[in-house]
Amino acid sequence: MSRILIDLPEAQVEALAMLVEMEHRPRAAVIRDAIEAYISQRRKELGNDVFGLWKGKKIDGLEYQKELRSEW
Repeated sequence: MSRILIDLPEAQVEALAMLVEMEHRPRAAVIRDAIEAYISQRRKELGNDVFGLWKGKKIDGLEYQKELRSEW
C-alpha cells in the first residue's frame, strides 16, 4: 500500500472528521472508500465498461473496420 500526502480545505477536513466519528471507522478507510467510489463512477462515465463488447459478435473487428472504411 502506498502513502499519499494531500492538502484539503478545512471544511473538508471537518466534514471528514464528522463521518469518521459517525461511522466509527479510521479516517484512512473512509478516504479509501471515497476514492474507490469516485474511480468506479468515473470508469462508468468514461466508458471503460465497454471492454469485451465485440466478444459475442460473429464478425471480426478488423474486417468490420475495413468494411466501414471502404465506404469512404
